[in-house]
Amino acid sequence: MDVVNTKDKVLFSIISFFFWFTQFLYVPILSPYLKTLGGHYAFIGIVLSSYGLMQLFCRLPVGIFSDFLNMRKPFIVFGMMTVTCSCLLFALTDAFMWGLIARCLAGLAAATWVAFTIMYANYFKENESHKAMNYISFIVVLAQLLGMSFSGYIVDIFGWKAPFWIGSFIGLIGLVLSLFILEQKTENKTQLKMKQLIKVAKEPALLKISLLSILAHSMIFTTMFGFTSTYALTIGMKQSELFYVVCSFMIPHTLAPLLLARLLKEANKRNILIGSFTAASFSIFMIPFIQQKVIFYINQGVGGLALGFIFPILLGMAIESVSQSFRATAMGAYQALYALGIFGGPFIAGMVNHVFGIAFGFYFEAILGVCAVGLIMTRTFEKKYPFIQKS
Repeated sequence: MDVVNTKDKVLFSIISFFFWFTQFLYVPILSPYLKTLGGHYAFIGIVLSSYGLMQLFCRLPVGIFSDFLNMRKPFIVFGMMTVTCSCLLFALTDAFMWGLIARCLAGLAAATWVAFTIMYANYFKENESHKAMNYISFIVVLAQLLGMSFSGYIVDIFGWKAPFWIGSFIGLIGLVLSLFILEQKTENKTQLKMKQLIKVAKEPALLKISLLSILAHSMIFTTMFGFTSTYALTIGMKQSELFYVVCSFMIPHTLAPLLLARLLKEANKRNILIGSFTAASFSIFMIPFIQQKVIFYINQGVGGLALGFIFPILLGMAIESVSQSFRATAMGAYQALYALGIFGGPFIAGMVNHVFGIAFGFYFEAILGVCAVGLIMTRTFEKKYPFIQKS
């Protein structure tokens, strides 16, 4: 097995940062940008949801074949190439259909994240999966924070296309760097069979965790990564003020994984999840009632922190009891399933907003959070995987 040093981890962290920075640089302005092209809420919902649809179809196959081939690096290089092409297509075109295709490419790129997470986890000891996932979660949300924070200012100064051009450039740098990452090979003690890999993906404990993640991803991709910026503009905020909308959500969201390790010493995962889903639901429900900017920012912070606790917990639970040989499959199944939320949330909310108005999309997502609390309170979500228990 190759020796992983700090330099390898730093390089991988930088590539991961570039990957998500490129993905999220234009997210706050995507919905308003599509409206400038004449798109209605239903169409915007389709474009936003296509990102999740591609992940739904592609993440599990990526995980299965990554385990079957015992390779991660080719999928990572492909992901960097695809996310770069997505930004470039947005930059070069103005037609609705090309925008849909570009967002589909972004979703295809995001599907390769399963290879990123497992390769990074392999840089750590097997019993440090939560530690690895906390680190990688911090990198993701830091990239999201910095990318999303400046998009409004960039548009104000350079125009709607500027975030896409900058994303293309950053993605190209990440693509070049990805050619130099260390592939941390793991030895399979037994020859993996496709039936075994498929059985891993169908484990009831994994499906229960994934269900919670579906609801959480629906909440964040419909609100902060979807229609929140559009709503903020309707109550009189300027494009440059989207910076504060993003920061008020993303700074607490970024800090949450760092605070989680200490919080887990004081409370168990179940109680943290219940409290976090409750707070996130309340925050989302209150959005349409808020007209004052300061209160809007505070409410954003509550939602950002709450959702920031949820994602690392569920991510760690998805692989903590899985052997190295099956981890990419388990992670692929988990990420493919929560893509239902990335797809379904914005799609349904877009239709609801088109018929009833934008406020009802927020009400719908708040209800999903309440459903998550009910599921946690009535089921056990920390059951170990009997088939894929570590030896």
